[in-house]
Amino acid sequence: MTSKLLVDGEAEKSWVIIFETGDEAMDGLLKFARDQSITAAHFTAIGAFSQAVLGYFDWQAKQYTRIPVDEQVEVVALMGDIALEEEKPKVHAHAVLAKAGGVAMGGHLLEGQVRPTLEVILSQVPKHLERQFDKTSGIALIRI
Repeated sequence: MTSKLLVDGEAEKSWVIIFETGDEAMDGLLKFARDQSITAAHFTAIGAFSQAVLGYFDWQAKQYTRIPVDEQVEVVALMGDIALEEEKPKVHAHAVLAKAGGVAMGGHLLEGQVRPTLEVILSQVPKHLERQFDKTSGIALIRI
């Protein structure tokens, strides 16, 4: 993974982050957020994965059902945010992945093994966002 600061403003910073073959996208985004002390950001990305795991939140079970994707896919849309959860950065991302033939599937991105690239544009915002545990849903949600 490599990155370059694109905008270094007083109120906002933006980076391009390039993942390479073999990089794990979610771990890499979390490491980047920690290294840069990011408390609030949003991002978009395109690229491809050799394999991935999507998640679908099962409301009744209050947990994510894991959906393995064990083939090369195009990342046609990846978007998400970074917010604090228990004073540490937490990455929340959703993805739409296209299989050979154009069949698309999507959900919460839990894991993504990059091949050959993933191009991320990440913008930090000046105020921090915080996730707090929500008893009704069973997950941490952003509270403003």
